[in-house]
Amino acid sequence: MVVCRDLYGYALSCNAEAAAAFNRGAGDLLRLRAGSERAVAASITLDPTFALGHATLALLGHELCAPVDVRARMRDAVLHSSRATARERSHIQAVAAHLRGDSRPLVRHLAAYPRDAVLLSTAVPTIAFAGVTEVPEEAWRIVESAAPAYGDDWWFTGLLAFVRQEQRRFDEAMELSCRSLAEEPGAGHSAHARAHAHYETGDHHAGLAWMDGWVEGDGASIESLSHFSWHAALHELSLGDLDAVRRRYEAQLRPEHGLGCRALVDSGSLLVRWALTPGATDVPDIAEVAAVAGRGTLERPATPFLGMHAAVALLALGDASGLDRLGSWAAAHRNPAQREVVAPLAQALGQLAAGRCSTAADALKVLRDATWRLGGSDAQREIVEEARIAALLRAGRLDEARSLLDERLDRRHSPRDVRWRDECLSPARGS
Repeated sequence: MVVCRDLYGYALSCNAEAAAAFNRGAGDLLRLRAGSERAVAASITLDPTFALGHATLALLGHELCAPVDVRARMRDAVLHSSRATARERSHIQAVAAHLRGDSRPLVRHLAAYPRDAVLLSTAVPTIAFAGVTEVPEEAWRIVESAAPAYGDDWWFTGLLAFVRQEQRRFDEAMELSCRSLAEEPGAGHSAHARAHAHYETGDHHAGLAWMDGWVEGDGASIESLSHFSWHAALHELSLGDLDAVRRRYEAQLRPEHGLGCRALVDSGSLLVRWALTPGATDVPDIAEVAAVAGRGTLERPATPFLGMHAAVALLALGDASGLDRLGSWAAAHRNPAQREVVAPLAQALGQLAAGRCSTAADALKVLRDATWRLGGSDAQREIVEEARIAALLRAGRLDEARSLLDERLDRRHSPRDVRWRDECLSPARGS
């Protein structure tokens, strides 16, 4: 009997047609290409007893906001797990625990089965997933320890490139991402790592030109194109080209171009940062983004990463009561990052929404060394720092705002931040 195997050689307990569909979905997921959840769903249609397929679809529903009945899929995964291999059962148990907020079994699973690429991808906060560790160094160690199992594999090289840019080893990140893209030009993770390397080094003109070319060419089939558009818009925002930001938003980032939480993460965060930018006028209303995300995501976000984006969206809406509900919900959550970071963030932004800007600035300062626990990237978490700068400016605490902006300008070139810093030389504007 021929044993079906996944893309990296592990056995799959299903028929050949289901295995082909599953591998197609996994391949799409690793490339960040559209259609991964549909292909995985096809695998369990072709073999309803394929336990790993059920668990993977549940994972995609949870992490990607895909339209999946997560509970039903996990129920069927457990029901059919008796016919699965030991590796598949470990995978299913890891996913079940992760959905409950406990990712330790997933980390242990990867130590035993490092070539389980779907779960290794889940472990690292990138475009597709929020990650499974609160300490970035732990995610880095998971990836580093898997390196011998992958060799020069193009997908793993792109994942390692993302880790290197998180470590601020930008030259290595650029070299690794370009090497991966040379082998697989549509590799989404590799393109994402390169996008971050351009941004974090202030290489805005070259980064913008490369991103526009990739999105229209090799990356055209990528699922998360809105995020790459967000990266391009972030370059335009940093350059102070607000007309280009507006064109980008209208063409690529209006909420109808995104799906669910992606609209909140990409479109919503851009609108908030755009509105905070000196000279910004007629910024589109974030209410349309909030409507796409849904009240449940805004007040009961599935992850701390979504919690951060929900909080800043509610601030932009001026929804102090929504921030209060989010804060109360997060404060009672079993996830410590929800309790200890999202809840106080919602409370701090609630102070800002209520006009108590100095109090908000102090509360956001306390959170400064904890925002990494929210997941995502440095570029995404900057939105909390920008809220603090806005609070300081509105409170008339110009010296402190200028100091924060000086730190940012020391990290990278940004005409936007230069103009923002110039505001600190103006007379105090509030209290």
